[in-house]
Amino acid sequence: MKKIGLSIVTLCLLFACTSPKQELAKAQHYNEPYRPQIHFSPETNWMNDPNGMVLYDGEYHLFYQYYPDSTVWGPMHWGHAVSTNMVHWEHLPIALYPDELGYIFSGSAVIDWNNTTGFQKDGEHPPMVAMFTHHLAEGEKAGRDDYQVQSLAYSLDKGRTWAKYEGNPVIPNPGIKDFRDPKAFWHEETQRWIVIFAALDRVRIYSSANLIDWTFESSFGETYGGHGGVWECPDLFKLKVEGTDEEKWVMLLSINPGGANGGSATQYFIGDFDGHSFTAEQPEEAIKWLDHGKDNYAGVTWADIPETDGRRLFIGWMSNWEYGQVVPTEKWRSAMTLPRSLHLIKKENDYVVASRPVKELESIEEKTVQILENNTVVAEEVETLGIPIKTEVVFDLKNATADKFGVELINGLGEKYLIGYDRAREQFFSDRTASGKTDFEERFAKNLHPSPYSTNADDLNLTIYIDKSSVEVFVNDGEFVMTNSVFPNEDFNQAAIFMTGGDITVKSLSNTKLKSIW
Repeated sequence: MKKIGLSIVTLCLLFACTSPKQELAKAQHYNEPYRPQIHFSPETNWMNDPNGMVLYDGEYHLFYQYYPDSTVWGPMHWGHAVSTNMVHWEHLPIALYPDELGYIFSGSAVIDWNNTTGFQKDGEHPPMVAMFTHHLAEGEKAGRDDYQVQSLAYSLDKGRTWAKYEGNPVIPNPGIKDFRDPKAFWHEETQRWIVIFAALDRVRIYSSANLIDWTFESSFGETYGGHGGVWECPDLFKLKVEGTDEEKWVMLLSINPGGANGGSATQYFIGDFDGHSFTAEQPEEAIKWLDHGKDNYAGVTWADIPETDGRRLFIGWMSNWEYGQVVPTEKWRSAMTLPRSLHLIKKENDYVVASRPVKELESIEEKTVQILENNTVVAEEVETLGIPIKTEVVFDLKNATADKFGVELINGLGEKYLIGYDRAREQFFSDRTASGKTDFEERFAKNLHPSPYSTNADDLNLTIYIDKSSVEVFVNDGEFVMTNSVFPNEDFNQAAIFMTGGDITVKSLSNTKLKSIW
């Protein structure tokens, strides 16, 4: 195997000038081993699914499953943070606490602009309404099937304080286990609220005029997609096919276990929705994966993005239930993926949901260094750059003779993480077996399964975001994505272009230093 070695990364964390209190907070919460520097993570303790994502008055709200008393899963609360750009986050107090109806499981939030709920009695702000699953642990332990119900809470002060609806639950359980994770939205065509949530191995869809009184409309999924585990965290939205006026509805659906690489993963369906039922256009057995790595789960999209923006904005939990509770962090566990915009593209005769890092990430970009051009190493132009970093590489497929090629991230201890493409089999592969700490759970170290990807393009473009404990790869403008956690004992401080069975021309390789979001 031939390699072109190039020094790209050394430890170099730079923080802007801040107050002594902020500096102390950073020292305590943002500079521990493996602490993400460009990804959202909780200050302390356990976090999983993103919840209640909504934009109001210039603030992106991110709620999330949170257990404030331990670094492993426990009685769920809703943690809370806000941002003006989805990049820099301000931690806020816990929004929702468990009560007599149970833990606060996953859900969504919307702005009730027309006060259909009647929650706004006075004041300047319309109700911010959260719809979530109440999970009664005692009912589950007793072997009942009705221990999960859908409930409401609301805020009249931009999400700072919350009151639970006195009439909870608003959707009682008909006797179905895993009856959870409501995603509510306003359906303009029928002028009604719609909610979609998981019900064991399918989703159920309800409608309402006021977010309180709900009517069952339909179910979907019993014979569609993957069924290797429990369905969770659905989402349903409309996307325009890029470059056309054609519109399709997209349903996201997380499954655990049953992912292509084991454990947790998110699949999606393309079809139509008339306000009552969803009709899929793909074959029943077809499975489309939103991300081909192991560490992007339970992701959903932000509500109330204005039409002037027009994007469908997404974030996911950057972990996997196979090992999420035992990864080698100490004060906190888990992070979110980079925020992404979702796009629907037509590739040959198929529809593909592409994921692209949001443009707001440009706000943390610093100096870009060109490393390679037309397979030429210019050593004097190589500079040391600290993690986090964005690496962009363009391979020339038109003139390639190599069977396999890709990028290998390496550190001074010889630990490495590999991202490769097999031209003959038309599939991506990655390998984190020698990436550092891997023995905390045996399934973490296993090779990731190859993932099919074919292209007729002359070039293969990879944009790679490398943080303290994650690598996110976006191929050809997000047509194919791999998100994986890594736990090297030292930062990856080198990269090598590798190739086997022939040659590959690197048209371009550059690195861009990224500032810490903290």
